[in-house]
Amino acid sequence: MYRLLVIIAGSVLIGFAYNCFLIPHKVLSSGISGIAMIIGILTPLSTGTMNFLLNLPLLIIGFMKLGRRFVLYTLLSVVVLSIALYIIPLRPISTDPILSSVFGGVLTGIGVGMVFRQSASTGGFDIIGMLLTHKRDFPLGGLLSAMNGIVVFVSGFFVNWDAALYTMLSIFVTGKVVDAIYTRHIKLTLMIITNKGEEMKQKLLGNLVRGVTLMDGEGAYSSQKRKILMTVISRYELANVKPLIQEVDPSAFVNITETVEVMGLFRRDAH
Repeated sequence: MYRLLVIIAGSVLIGFAYNCFLIPHKVLSSGISGIAMIIGILTPLSTGTMNFLLNLPLLIIGFMKLGRRFVLYTLLSVVVLSIALYIIPLRPISTDPILSSVFGGVLTGIGVGMVFRQSASTGGFDIIGMLLTHKRDFPLGGLLSAMNGIVVFVSGFFVNWDAALYTMLSIFVTGKVVDAIYTRHIKLTLMIITNKGEEMKQKLLGNLVRGVTLMDGEGAYSSQKRKILMTVISRYELANVKPLIQEVDPSAFVNITETVEVMGLFRRDAH
């Protein structure tokens, strides 16, 4: 239930950002939603309806590649966003297009990040981004910003180039906020020094889908023998790993460092 509520809240927040900050100033959003906005601005068709229809092909691809649960959650987000775009009145909160671009981008990024953290997406290019990040450790927000650059040029031709630049600003801010919230691409290296090496190894292997390297160590001052365990996890797994370490050896020395890149076998879809 918590996951569903977060997805709904994030999707409504995105709809609010669109209708109260972006659309009134003809500042477009990203990907499929941006294309739906262009159609909504240029034609009598509803932005919400077009957003739903344009997402259907990508939802099918997501079902084939990312699984049923992902698509059901994504479909929920798309439906809620489409309803929110239809219900929330088009009423600008700010008369300044730059402020609207920035705050609209921030709110959109928060909403998208909330949805992503529940293993769902808001549809459109987000599905493509999720597919790519399952294969490579790309920052999802930056990847979406790059893919959505096409919307900037489209908006320039169909609206005006001022709106295109505002759109670029909004997309940039959204990408930065998404990366601040959705951090699955960030990997951490844990080095655990303990005198309970075997117990620690069994505890980690029994609760993680990660490999663990076990090495012999010796205290330089005390000359006492220690075991050194090294493993690489995702940022999301850290909250689960800390209690496991404390349970086995509360006095273990743990060094946690951010990993720049992982090569070789590393399971990227672990939670």
